[in-house]
Amino acid sequence: MSAGWGFGGWFGGGAASRKEAPKKAILSLRAQLEMLSKREKHLENQINEQDGIARKYVSTNKNAAKAALRRKKQFEHALDQTQGQIMSLEREIHSIETANINKETLEAMKNASKAMKEIHGGLTIDKVDQTMEDLREQHAIGEEIGEAITQSIATPGYDETELEDELEALQQEALDDKLMQTGHVPKDRVDALPTAPEGVKGKATAVTEDDEEEELRKLQAEMAM
Repeated sequence: MSAGWGFGGWFGGGAASRKEAPKKAILSLRAQLEMLSKREKHLENQINEQDGIARKYVSTNKNAAKAALRRKKQFEHALDQTQGQIMSLEREIHSIETANINKETLEAMKNASKAMKEIHGGLTIDKVDQTMEDLREQHAIGEEIGEAITQSIATPGYDETELEDELEALQQEALDDKLMQTGHVPKDRVDALPTAPEGVKGKATAVTEDDEEEELRKLQAEMAM
């Protein structure tokens, strides 16, 4: 291959010329390949033509037939050479394209490596470990501060037994009110209730009996349904 294809540009000149060198080489090879392809078709036509002439004169003019076959052989030899050149050019184009792809891929990987180095900067494993340790310490301090704040605003201490006694008294009071309303007061609760005057006591008894009658009528009505 001649130096006119631009391979020298890979080894000299600036970065722009080196980048353009593969493109120029491929364009030159493709132009030559196109010319050889046209020559290939021309030779194939010539071979077919001479074969036709030889067939035409094979019985009537042997000399003409032999001359046609001789020319056919020459064209076939030229065709073999042309096809060999085409294969060589195609192989070179493929090699340059592959080499250029490899070069561009390597450049991209170098750029990626450079970017990673810039991102990491002076970062090291020790610095990362120290940063994580600082974060853990700050989280622990935050937890302690939160607990201290919560304790400072918490409800003052109290006696749990005192609360239970007060709750039990409230429950008993509510039960007594309910029993008074229904008129059903257990004997043990009657003794505990305060003694009412005679007139009030009789009135309360009458109210209780009326309530009992009312409950009885309700029960009878429910059973009749």
